[in-house]
Amino acid sequence: MYEGRWIFAVLIVANILSETRLLHSFIPVILSAGLLLFCLWFFRDPERNPPTDPSLVVSPADGTVTLVDEVEEEQFFKRRMKRVSIFLSVFDVHVNRTPIAGDVLFTEGRGGLYLDARKPEASALNESLFWAFGHKDRMERAVGVKLVTGAIARRIVPWAQLGEQMERGERFAMIRFGSRTDLFLPLDAEVIVSVGQKVKGCETAIARMTS
Repeated sequence: MYEGRWIFAVLIVANILSETRLLHSFIPVILSAGLLLFCLWFFRDPERNPPTDPSLVVSPADGTVTLVDEVEEEQFFKRRMKRVSIFLSVFDVHVNRTPIAGDVLFTEGRGGLYLDARKPEASALNESLFWAFGHKDRMERAVGVKLVTGAIARRIVPWAQLGEQMERGERFAMIRFGSRTDLFLPLDAEVIVSVGQKVKGCETAIARMTS
């Protein structure tokens, strides 16, 4: 909710002006009140608890799994990895959470386009912010998360800092409004979700990691 404070302020003022200056018409009041309610819904941030099994990699975002494949991850890991892509509609919670416990090993933003986040090429062409989580002495177990903007989403808000220690399921960033989150996993990780499945950040297990 903190990230949407200025939007709420503008909408509240607009709602007050609509009621005082245009009292004879309910349309502006209804529209501004509707926008305010939508923003309150969009910026919700429910409490979540991860599964008790520490070998499970949890979903970094709410949304729908749109892709499960293998790609060459070239921004940080420089090796082939499994990728699970999650599309976040404007109706999903947009707070992103850490898929595993560990340190923030890397974070880098890249400029780009604002294609529909569901397009396969959006991951490479759209503006994005890449994160790596894990431990320096176990890089083979580290994972990556790429936050990708979309046609409507134009802002990625980072919270966690490089080197910060994170618990699994902890909040680390947010995207506004509607976007895509790509999760990069080691090749030997067992992906346990499928395309079309709805997932919840912190709660849904995406994969199982070997020891």
